[in-house]
Amino acid sequence: MKYQRIFLIVMDSVGIGEMPDAKKYHDEGANTFKHAAQSVGGIHIPHLNDLGIADLDDIMGASVKEHPHSYSLRLLEESNGKDTMTGHWEMMGIYTTKPFITFTDTGFPLALIKELEEKTGHKIIGNKAASGTEILKELGEEQMRDNSLIVYTSADSVLQIAASEEVTGLEELYRCSKIAREICLRPEYYVGRVIARPFVGRSAATFKRTANRHDYALSPSGITAMNILKDHDYTVSCVGKIADIFNNSGVTKTVKTVSNNDGMDKTIEQAKNDNYTGLCFVNLVEFDSEYGHRRNPIGYARAIEEFDVKLGQLIENLKDDDLLMITADHGNDPIHHGTDHTREKVPLLIYSKKIHDGRYLGERSSFADIGATILANFNLKKDQTMIGKVIEEVIDNE
Repeated sequence: MKYQRIFLIVMDSVGIGEMPDAKKYHDEGANTFKHAAQSVGGIHIPHLNDLGIADLDDIMGASVKEHPHSYSLRLLEESNGKDTMTGHWEMMGIYTTKPFITFTDTGFPLALIKELEEKTGHKIIGNKAASGTEILKELGEEQMRDNSLIVYTSADSVLQIAASEEVTGLEELYRCSKIAREICLRPEYYVGRVIARPFVGRSAATFKRTANRHDYALSPSGITAMNILKDHDYTVSCVGKIADIFNNSGVTKTVKTVSNNDGMDKTIEQAKNDNYTGLCFVNLVEFDSEYGHRRNPIGYARAIEEFDVKLGQLIENLKDDDLLMITADHGNDPIHHGTDHTREKVPLLIYSKKIHDGRYLGERSSFADIGATILANFNLKKDQTMIGKVIEEVIDNE
């Protein structure tokens, strides 16, 4: 193998321009990175700039320069959809033909809600797209008074159930979430994840979500690069919500995080101290959850700048035989209409001290080229069901 450790960091939702089929998704003109940078009159990202981000678009504050130790390119999404699971699964070799169902604009169908009430024995309140913290302020006291269940969704394909740990109890919340998961396996309700969201506190001013969240996700629809790595005794260390996205399939280690900065700090700690061979797969969700969905372009730009600072610290701690890949899973343009994800291309920046012919490599047709390249590094073959082609420059850059 050429690289002992590969660090794959997903800047969740940091797309870089509309896909050719964006019209089908009502996403013409979307460009998350570009519009975030414009919102602050130019973004300060010296480390991303050194890796070649300006090759990919006209990003205010970034400039085209030579980057001998990194490759820059854009990836198109081959699968249908623009959600978290579709994007991450494709990175690891899965082609999704039918998008997961979202209920962002309408809430869940009345028939689903009634069935959930009948089978759980609890009244359902909420049933809309909402911020998890805001809906607690709105409905938390009612939930505790009536021992009901707060059901809500987001722009992702997800059904979330919030309930008080003190009134409803964790085991009861988990039981109800499992019932929802079973209902949502049907084609008409086919959501990617059901999430139990327990909280504590006695009033709207004191409600706080706890670490006892539990995801009931679909397992990947096929074999992934992670499965192959694990089956050959390589480490697959997952930082952030990666393990949830893959329902723990192909995972050897899970590291929970509470923020982008926390995720980067824990990744830096692995770079400093963990001597394994394999993949460190990182998701930084706050770009998406805190700034994209909330249509906060200035906050989005500042989050990218904060990431850039941490990126510099990570690069300082990478070993000579480490490889760093930075990408995204979809877009979430903070100046676009609505609050949904946007169908966008994603950046891919690839860095190593071993790379000496770094340059812009253009566009490639699938996120799955990431997983195919990772497997090729470890001299492993992808399953015949998997998509993706090796980025040969990464493996043969002597």
